[in-house]
Amino acid sequence: MATAAAPESSLLSLLYRSYPSAVSPDATEPDYLHASPKIFPTVNFGEAEEADIKQWLASTAGLKNALAAGDSTIANNILVQLNTHLATRTTLLGSKPSVADIAVYALVAPLVEKWSPEERTGEKGFHHIVRHIDFVQNAKLFSLQIPEEEKVQIDVNDVKYVPKPVDLKEEKERKKREKANAQNADPKGEKPLVVGQGKPEKAAQGDAPAPASDAAAAAAAAAAAGHKTSKKEKKEKAPKAPKAPAAPVTPPSPSLIDLRVGHILRAINHPNADSLYVSTVDVGDAPGTENTTVDEETGKTVRNSLLRSEWPGSSRGDAGSRLSPRPRGGDAHAGPVELVNPPADAPAGERITFQGWSEGEPEKVLNPKKKIWETFQPGFTTTDDLEVAFDSSAVPVAKEQEGKPALGKLVTASGVICTVKTLKNAAVR
Repeated sequence: MATAAAPESSLLSLLYRSYPSAVSPDATEPDYLHASPKIFPTVNFGEAEEADIKQWLASTAGLKNALAAGDSTIANNILVQLNTHLATRTTLLGSKPSVADIAVYALVAPLVEKWSPEERTGEKGFHHIVRHIDFVQNAKLFSLQIPEEEKVQIDVNDVKYVPKPVDLKEEKERKKREKANAQNADPKGEKPLVVGQGKPEKAAQGDAPAPASDAAAAAAAAAAAGHKTSKKEKKEKAPKAPKAPAAPVTPPSPSLIDLRVGHILRAINHPNADSLYVSTVDVGDAPGTENTTVDEETGKTVRNSLLRSEWPGSSRGDAGSRLSPRPRGGDAHAGPVELVNPPADAPAGERITFQGWSEGEPEKVLNPKKKIWETFQPGFTTTDDLEVAFDSSAVPVAKEQEGKPALGKLVTASGVICTVKTLKNAAVR
């Protein structure tokens, strides 16, 4: 492909060709740091995002220098960092385009073109970099003017190894630990000095005994201290406060799964896969919530998500699984498929629960080790009346609980039942 010859000149050429009104063809050294607002005038970039753009432009420059110097160790470290960052993001900023994405494409695309299938999507491959390169060169979000013959040929269905999904909570905690360790580390690697009284040195063998006057003084001091202590009443220890009784253990319940109303604002075909749709969903998040962005058209705080995915990690901040009934038996992914319908006036973010199973707070993040979803999902069903419900008889841990309904219908806070259009007695996933 044409970009393989000279990454820097190819980046300039790509910017001139794709954004003639934003980048002057006479400029030999464009101001990449401030180019994003000119290239993408409808996108708002905050201070933190501008800082991220600066950081990734610097990382790209570092990768370029490492490749030129033949330093494979540094180059590989930067690629690993980039691949990890993109594991939970569509673009470097999450979902917004920037000149940093184009800079990465211009430099890394020639590398991806030469990588073997194992290097691309093998167990130790750079899955997310490959997906990012394919997205940037094809997405209307960037609208890069690249002839088909110059694009990197990528088969999104040719995946040699499917990596485990990134645990966003664990990734956040890991970054916190790294930051704390960096702050606590002594830059010189020295142990801190402690100022205080050291241990008394042991008397060497053969030393003379202490003078009698000193011994007498010590004995007198000890006697005085003992006399003083005898006059004081020993302080009575305060009685220990009784331990608070342990909180009652809440029986397992489908209420551990946080089900909420989501408004799908739009859904578009994914540029890289026919069976994949990228959706913009409003689930009532407050502005600034982690893994959200501001929708340019509506100004709402939204999550970018995939309606169906066979390519891991292709979007950041997934809005969560959608409850979608489908006929039982056979292929679990075979159609037809419908979405669960809450009442039309239900606000985004309103929690919905199964009648008789609404006690307790839901888990903020489902721990895959606890298999909460796998335990209760078999009971999610639809009825002959096209109502969504939880059938406790299909879940052993729920079936054993006394006083619980055999069939609890899925309702909003106001008690309105959620329904489906046509699928009766269907599995809901």
